[in-house]
Amino acid sequence: MELFQELNIKKKFQDSLITVGVFDGVHLGHKHLMAKLIEAAKKSQKSAGIVTFKNHPATVLNPKFRPNFLTNLETKLALLEATGVDFVSAITFNKTVSEFSARDFLSLLKSELGMTGLVVGPDFQMGRNREAGVDRLSALGKEIGFTLKIIEVQEKAGVQIRSTAVRNLISAGEVRKASVMLGRQYSLQGSVITGMQRGRLLGFPTANQTIDQAICIPANGIYATVATVNGTKYPAATSVGTNPTFHGKEQTIETYILDFDKDIYGENIEIEFFDRLRDEMSFENVDDLMVQMKKDVSTVKKLSKSGELE
Repeated sequence: MELFQELNIKKKFQDSLITVGVFDGVHLGHKHLMAKLIEAAKKSQKSAGIVTFKNHPATVLNPKFRPNFLTNLETKLALLEATGVDFVSAITFNKTVSEFSARDFLSLLKSELGMTGLVVGPDFQMGRNREAGVDRLSALGKEIGFTLKIIEVQEKAGVQIRSTAVRNLISAGEVRKASVMLGRQYSLQGSVITGMQRGRLLGFPTANQTIDQAICIPANGIYATVATVNGTKYPAATSVGTNPTFHGKEQTIETYILDFDKDIYGENIEIEFFDRLRDEMSFENVDDLMVQMKKDVSTVKKLSKSGELE
């Protein structure tokens, strides 16, 4: 069975405390849970493991689901591994898995991962039709033979840190507030493609980035950002929008990288969003647009010099 192969881990880890979830964004709430998982595992001299999904369960359970993830799978797995757990097991959520009862899935974790404890949040649910909340899990733990530890949801400024809350902030352009919940700057990765090349003609050559339709995109506007190119970070100004001055229709992500003049077409870059400078605007003419662009770049330079883009 494919699921058995995906749960395959080294034998030395097969006496473990486990947490299970999608963990989209790997925000501070997730990291707090994992820190508690690691702490409990060390106290009991067991391994700490994460079981997550390669795809979101909703992609199987809800035909109308439209992905709006905070990270792609590669980034998520890297962030999960960086929490310091002993192992991360990423499994494919398919129709077969969706039909598992909570007892069946937990029994599988016990047999394949040697799970002796489960660590989850207070509103965690699992199993076919989300049948098992924490009360049911506690009962199953006694039946199957594992402990259950509940970790309270973390808050920032009175708001619970959840992936949905972070996603809503980003979609509203509130990237600074979102980054506080994430514990890092929100970022987008993509390859540089050929655009309309208007920026070059205006004296502000931009790197046009591919857009992953499954990833959450900040609201249209101009942002103070940092671009990472071949491992080097540069202050930048990024436009997310449709170029209304030129009557554009499709959303684009264009980044003007300060003090940079290299051909990077086809290369992958990362854009970290620090703050939203202003709304997207339509200008009467190109001259007015250029005046505003100079102001935007000047603002980014000031933020960079002050250390706010680090």
